[in-house]
Formats: sequence, C-alpha cells, structure tokens
Amino acid sequence: MGQLKKQFGKRVQTLRISAKITQEQLANEVGITIESISNIERGIHGPSFDTLEKLADAFQLPVKQFFIFD
Repeated sequence: MGQLKKQFGKRVQTLRISAKITQEQLANEVGITIESISNIERGIHGPSFDTLEKLADAFQLPVKQFFIFD
C-alpha cells in the first residue's frame, strides 16, 4: 500500500470521527458504498477525483485540507 493512501485514509477517518458520523452516514452523503469508505480509510483504495470533491463537500472543507497530515 502506498503511504499517501494510508495518510489520506487516516485523515478521512479522523475528520469523520470528529464530525461524529458513521461510515454509513458518510457513504450515503457521498453516494458511495460503506465498503468504499472503509477501503479509503484503511488506505486500500484512493478516491476518484469526483469522490474527493464529494468528500470535501460532505465535510465542508477545501480539498487541500485532506492532504494536511499530522
């Protein structure tokens, strides 16, 4: 697995937990499956550009915020 996908996935998970929403709620908001959210959070798959934009909309954040790793 690529390091970027792992870091990105951890960032999505952190944002989701901070927003107090489940993977199911996020999946519904973004229009993808729960499995896809899980795979993104675990760094197995990276999102498409369309999904990335939908994630940004769901969290009301600019896309660049997903690439700020602690």
